[in-house]
Amino acid sequence: MSRALQLIPVTGLGEIRRGDDLASLLAGAVELQNGDVVVVTQKVVSKAEGRLVPIDHDDVDARLEIVMSESVRVLRRRGDLVISETRHGFVCANAGVDLSNVDQGWAALLPEDPDRSARRLRDRLRARTAAEVAVIVSDTFGRPWRRGVTDVAIGCAGIAAVLDLRGTPDDRGRTLLATEVCVADEIASAAELVMGKASGVPGAVVRGLDPGWFRPGSVSQEVIRPPAEDMFR
Repeated sequence: MSRALQLIPVTGLGEIRRGDDLASLLAGAVELQNGDVVVVTQKVVSKAEGRLVPIDHDDVDARLEIVMSESVRVLRRRGDLVISETRHGFVCANAGVDLSNVDQGWAALLPEDPDRSARRLRDRLRARTAAEVAVIVSDTFGRPWRRGVTDVAIGCAGIAAVLDLRGTPDDRGRTLLATEVCVADEIASAAELVMGKASGVPGAVVRGLDPGWFRPGSVSQEVIRPPAEDMFR
């Protein structure tokens, strides 16, 4: 059954600093309802968790050193662009090390454990609002065979990361054999439409999703493809 969704930008959070109570800020900025999915950008999570390192933005070698320290494997390199695998299992540009939307002289690193970050934020939101919500931590990734970037989920809590439709019938009654839908990525990408890249909106609420999707979820366990299934390693 088709469902109508609402995408609600979360505004007025201001600049997030290390140690800020992100749950309290979110709860004060938007009225949450049962069944909402709160999507927050990796950048504000990293800032709140203190995942910032000093860097000279003009020093390419210093940036490369940080990228390499956050990588477990380098797949490709072109100039100062490195495509590498992080310790989380993400394959992305420059190991997720980001200079955008941070103060001059600093770089943001990915959270140590984005799924754990999502779980903690969900627990704190539930304690402050009594609303049964899910949380997705999103980040912007490129795609190897398509131009342009899109937001994906790097951590989630309280919602399925992947819906396994294998064994269910399609609309002609034929059995689906290989269909697994990464709904966490789809939700993150939808939320980005009302957040933007430079508008100072680091979060959004997605409302109206299928209640059947709400269960314990994990990007690291459900989305990251095991090496044995990876045709490109």
